Amino acid sequence: MSGLNKVQLIGHLGKDPELRHTQNNMQICKFSLATTEQVPSGNGERKDKTAWHNITIFGKQAEVASRYLKKGRQVYLEGRLDYGSYVDKQGIKRYTTDIIVHKLVFLGSNDSQPNAGYSSSTPPQTSTNYTPESDQFEDSENIPF
Repeated sequence: MSGLNKVQLIGHLGKDPELRHTQNNMQICKFSLATTEQVPSGNGERKDKTAWHNITIFGKQAEVASRYLKKGRQVYLEGRLDYGSYVDKQGIKRYTTDIIVHKLVFLGSNDSQPNAGYSSSTPPQTSTNYTPESDQFEDSENIPF
């Protein structure tokens, strides 16, 4: 039996996306996403609890995300958890947890983001299945204009 590694999130971008390119000229878009839920505080009231997630998007969808997303924009995304590690400048091993996105849906209206810089009245909704092992994409874009 195989396993399941699936993440679904709805949240707001904590910063503008950063677009980079690999040596093979593949686009990589990274940003942080905040999800907030209400949890009981000790006194019977509810308190907001925010979790931050590191988001990574590859390929054509990365380019679309970097073009249309801005800090504060609400999105729905699906992906998988990916764990990594690196050694920082002080020689300390650090661990990372990222969400590798394969489906991204823009939520909310452009009116709620007056400085978002969208070139159309409806931002694109894209879905790209990416397999890093094979460096292959299955594009299934649905860009309503």
